[in-house]
Amino acid sequence: MRELPSKESALFKQILKFYEYKQYKKGLKAADQILKKFPEHGETLAMKGLFLNHMDKKEEAHDFVRKGLKFDLKSHICWHVYGLLHRSDKNYGEALKCYNQALKFDKDNMQILQDYSLLQIQMRNYEAFNESRLRLLKLRHNNPRYWIGLAISYHLQENYDLAEQVLKAYVDTLKEKPGPMNFEHSEMLLYHNLIIEESGKFDNALEHLESIKEDICDRRSWKEKRAFFLLKLERHQEAKEAYEDLISDNPDCYDYYNGFLSASQINTNELSPDQCEKIIEICQTLETKYPKSNLLKRFPLQYTSDERFKVEVDKYMQAALRKGVPSLFVNLKKLYVDPIKEAIIEELVEEYLQNLKTYNTFTKSSNAGDEIEQPTAYLWTLYLLAQHYDNKRDTMKALKLIDEAIEHTPTLVELYMTKGRILKHGGDLNNAMKVMDEARELDLQDRFINSKCTKYMLRNNQPEEALKTIGLFTRGDAPDPLTDLMDMQCMWYALEEGECYRRQNNLGKALKRFHQIEKHFADITDDQFDFHTYCLRKVTLRAYLSMLRLEDQLRSHPYYFRAAKNAIEIYLYLKDNPKTINGEESQNYENMTEEEIKAAKKAKSKAKKAALKEAKKAPPVKEDQSKKKVQDDDPEGEKFLKVEDPLGEAFKFLHPLQILASKRIETHLLGFEYYTQKKKYLLALRALKRAYNIDKENPDLHVNIIRFKLEVSRLEKEDNEKREPLRDSTEYQTIFKVVNTELPTILPDNISLEVYTEEFLARNKGSMSHLLAGSNALLQINPESKQKVTNILMNSTKDEFSSTRTLKNCISVYEQLKSKLDSSKAEEFKNKCKEWFPISSYYKELDD
Repeated sequence: MRELPSKESALFKQILKFYEYKQYKKGLKAADQILKKFPEHGETLAMKGLFLNHMDKKEEAHDFVRKGLKFDLKSHICWHVYGLLHRSDKNYGEALKCYNQALKFDKDNMQILQDYSLLQIQMRNYEAFNESRLRLLKLRHNNPRYWIGLAISYHLQENYDLAEQVLKAYVDTLKEKPGPMNFEHSEMLLYHNLIIEESGKFDNALEHLESIKEDICDRRSWKEKRAFFLLKLERHQEAKEAYEDLISDNPDCYDYYNGFLSASQINTNELSPDQCEKIIEICQTLETKYPKSNLLKRFPLQYTSDERFKVEVDKYMQAALRKGVPSLFVNLKKLYVDPIKEAIIEELVEEYLQNLKTYNTFTKSSNAGDEIEQPTAYLWTLYLLAQHYDNKRDTMKALKLIDEAIEHTPTLVELYMTKGRILKHGGDLNNAMKVMDEARELDLQDRFINSKCTKYMLRNNQPEEALKTIGLFTRGDAPDPLTDLMDMQCMWYALEEGECYRRQNNLGKALKRFHQIEKHFADITDDQFDFHTYCLRKVTLRAYLSMLRLEDQLRSHPYYFRAAKNAIEIYLYLKDNPKTINGEESQNYENMTEEEIKAAKKAKSKAKKAALKEAKKAPPVKEDQSKKKVQDDDPEGEKFLKVEDPLGEAFKFLHPLQILASKRIETHLLGFEYYTQKKKYLLALRALKRAYNIDKENPDLHVNIIRFKLEVSRLEKEDNEKREPLRDSTEYQTIFKVVNTELPTILPDNISLEVYTEEFLARNKGSMSHLLAGSNALLQINPESKQKVTNILMNSTKDEFSSTRTLKNCISVYEQLKSKLDSSKAEEFKNKCKEWFPISSYYKELDD
């Protein structure tokens, strides 16, 4: 039944108004009035469901909407409401189906069409979005939003000519030309210019840009575009003048200087000595115009060398040390790619330190008229030199210098932070955390140092202390700090805590944190929905396009990559170790009989009941309702451990990386592990080839190539030796055929695996990570070659490996020697490591 008597029909129209004005309780009350008389009126049932959905009664809402559809399958309102319900549940695919059904019964309904188009752009279905926008414009051609929406739909399909035509037609339909400094019109014109630019017609884009100059509010963007177009069109003199004008607006912008150099026909990627000299002259000329520009003082340092560099960097460092610039080392660090420049800086700063101690001047001189430096110059010189030696991983020298600086000025927060960083790099995480906590206590109102201290606590595997510390800066009315951090999408904390739990083998909690990060990214994707209408209404079209493109690349973000990598590795581990629940428990049950396991579980259950009984005896505590704790049904993350298909869960994280982070070798190495476990050998081979194309000398890749070759050779041997062919033998024969054709492109047929590995080691001399990979590969090829592998690993004590001798690499070498090879050689290597890393807690704990 659809038709209602006039009284109820008027009430139903009122219900639609209640929904529009978000008066859900009134709407629910009105819907119940109709349903008392007409309990089978489908559209009222659907609207009641919609009101209940907005009152957080989702199950009831779905029941009522489904009931409404049952009674009126041909109602566009019922289908529209069902689509809105799915949309609120982020189930966009189902919502699209519902809107499609609704349009069958009312094809020109503006509201449904508009909602339909929003879902299409959310799902990036550009062709359907274009059709919907075209239909909307035909129905309401006097609405500016529909013109702009259609232009965007053509632009997203890269149909630039039609997008331009639509915008031109829209401007022609305007009865009155917008006045000067009209922001919306200005943005629309700049968006029009962007369409011309992306079509590659730079001459047309420049012509259009010049024609709209008087109507543009965003003058900076207009100037930047003009300079860019002139450069693209190789009108170098005009481009040079345009960039010079921009530099006068902001003399500390790198992009403007790079544009200016390009306009001066200087290619910064391939510089001759003459061009370097030209750059220095340009910088000196500009510095006379903009003497306060810090960038102009630093810029020439990249292009000078030898004595000229020494003079320039000497002048730059003295000025910064005299002024007390804490970020001086950060500014200089990019010059360290050149070892000669690094040595010059070290020599100069050491000289400063000695001269300041002796004469209170930067330069050694007996002239009575030399300027005496302030005591702070000595302090900042110590600070700079400590950072320099920390960067060289000369831990003891760096510590000595920073301790002297702290003794000089014991209230400067930056000194303690640097000391904590030095201790961290030296492997003493516990003392690094303590020093960072001292720094925090010097300024309790500084959120940055509080967060830094929290991170150090997590790196030191102290999540409880970290939560208390970060909780000092969370909302006071939040139920607990963790809830507030998750609400704020504080991803760095979730990442660090997840990795902390992983190190502690508490895999459930670790997975929980990584899934929370995944949810943050899903929420960011969902949050764009409201901007599809907002940006058209406000005509912020360039920002809207940037947002769409950002959202398309969202999961390439480093935070997502780290979380996904950790989650994938844990799920792959769970596939091999299905009995793992969490660290301690799995170890306790590992060597038990079935009866012992049952008894242990029974005792644990009994202890839990006893604890619950004690808790009930305790007097009730009055709870502050404003801080009522959100109930966490799975605080230990056990549901993530007990998944039936760990590999399926791993793929949910891997798939976005394969699409958005395909240029990172780690993506394909993870893909190789996943496909190998799934026994999808051709996909595993594809992953290897993609990784090889990115970095053929990658250590992990080499080990995986050897593993793959050995695994396929074993399968092929088994297939040949057995009288009865292997299951799916036809499939295996195809695999062997493809592998034998494709694998030689990365692993030559005419060479043994052992020789291939020896050549790999010879090509990468002096690298400890390659040494480790080669030793792993040789052990896989021949498990009996222990003596040879031991000798190879012991080579890492030679000086040629000093540049790659990180603490992580040394720990890996020691553990391999200890567990798989020769414990006496492991002890010898450990003693060497204690010399290289004298403060490392890892080696101290081994002795304890």
